Amino acid sequence: MEIRTLRYFLAAAREENMTRAAALLHVTQPTLSKQIQSLEEELGKKLFVRHSFSIQLTEEGILLRKRAEDLVSMADKIVGEFAALDDVVGGDVYFGLAESYQIRHLAAQIKAFKRQCPDFHYHITSGDTEQVTEKLDKGILDFAVLAEEPDETKYRCLPFPEADVWGLVAPRDCPLAAKERVTVDDLVGLPLFCSGQGWNRDIPRWCGARMDQLRLEGSFRLSYNASLFVREGLGYLLTFDRLIDTGSSSGLVFRPLWPRLEARMYLVWRKHQVFTPIAARLLAGIGEAFGARPA
Repeated sequence: MEIRTLRYFLAAAREENMTRAAALLHVTQPTLSKQIQSLEEELGKKLFVRHSFSIQLTEEGILLRKRAEDLVSMADKIVGEFAALDDVVGGDVYFGLAESYQIRHLAAQIKAFKRQCPDFHYHITSGDTEQVTEKLDKGILDFAVLAEEPDETKYRCLPFPEADVWGLVAPRDCPLAAKERVTVDDLVGLPLFCSGQGWNRDIPRWCGARMDQLRLEGSFRLSYNASLFVREGLGYLLTFDRLIDTGSSSGLVFRPLWPRLEARMYLVWRKHQVFTPIAARLLAGIGEAFGARPA
């Protein structure tokens, strides 16, 4: 199985049309069709359902698309890393980021570093711990930012300078908006939205044995999407401060949880990872700015 063939497959999967995909790849349609057919024969599975004017991924094709995206990304990253081995002022660095206001600290360091090294390029993907650590473990990412203490047997890390504060996002006209802070008693029986990671790890730290008195209405990976449900009056969102616009025109308010609940953020990389010169320089600069040494 060649990387080039996987690129052909991914183009066909994106376009859902062999003619358009062939044009983007600058090959003939028969050439593309033959490559896809050879890939199906190699795997022993049909990857596409053919229609008159389009193609559609089969279940096996959907599985391969995820694997192929990772393999192609890894291949591109390897090529970039070897090209950058002798380059101390340029190259590519890949980040996977959790959702947090503390990301501003990282963004500030990337901005400062890019002024020093204009040929430095960064690539960002976002997700929860499971999503970004999967890519980090595969070598697709150089660094991840996690909203939980990392596994010290697998990773090294730098803590961010500050912590995120948990609270409740609620409609501005609801009774909870009149409170300065929110307790477990306030939330009992209410429909709550929260990330799966926060609901399973952080919120139990806060409410302890009373966790079974709280009701999860829905789980969201992105707080912004959950805030739209709050605006519609469907429930209340448990999330970090300053992730959601709660300005005067937003119709929403943020009220911190009490007792106070915080979450630390960590910049994480694999143990024994060999960095390109540009990634090593960037990490050293971040550590100095954060006032922390790698753990």
